[in-house]
Amino acid sequence: MERVVIKATKRDVTGKKVGQLRREGKMPGVVYGHHIEPIAIVMDAREVTRAMIGLTPSSIVTIDIDGEDHAALIRERQRDYLRNKFIHIDFQAVSRTEKIRARIETVLEGTAPAVKNYNGIVLHEKEYIEVEALPEHLPERFVIDISNLNRIGDMVRISDMKIADDVTVFDDVNDVIVSISGVKEDSGSEEEAAGADEPEVVEKGKKEEEA
Repeated sequence: MERVVIKATKRDVTGKKVGQLRREGKMPGVVYGHHIEPIAIVMDAREVTRAMIGLTPSSIVTIDIDGEDHAALIRERQRDYLRNKFIHIDFQAVSRTEKIRARIETVLEGTAPAVKNYNGIVLHEKEYIEVEALPEHLPERFVIDISNLNRIGDMVRISDMKIADDVTVFDDVNDVIVSISGVKEDSGSEEEAAGADEPEVVEKGKKEEEA
């Protein structure tokens, strides 16, 4: 993925005064982590929002703070849901020469033939996989192709994935990421079927009593 650079400056404004920055089109944030004291920063809201498109929690970005670069992960994005916009971002600084652990999202791709041919149901059972790698080798996401899931019961495990040798997986390799389940029978129809026999039993009983 193309290198993402976010320009920022150190921020002295804190507390309620931060609201004024947002009204001016700025976004506050903080950088903390690898051998650095937390740095309060301010960024251009429009530029940083555009830069966030397509990034995941394992995406490495470069924070340019007054000309000094810091490699970082996006740790928390606070959003104003009423206005549908970000209002604060936390970045975790990392060393490009030290391995880090992260939870990598699994994304399903394609269409499973079992859905069309057997009315199967796709179960996305594991949405994240915990791994460790150098920042430059850290996957942004794991894309799982489900186009080979042809029958009910077919599945993809972690062991079925192609994961680079420089990425260490901490989850059990037998964990199921996605599987195909059959359609559950409608319990209501069974109850109705059982209930349909009752009138015959009652009617039979009445005839026996009359006899």
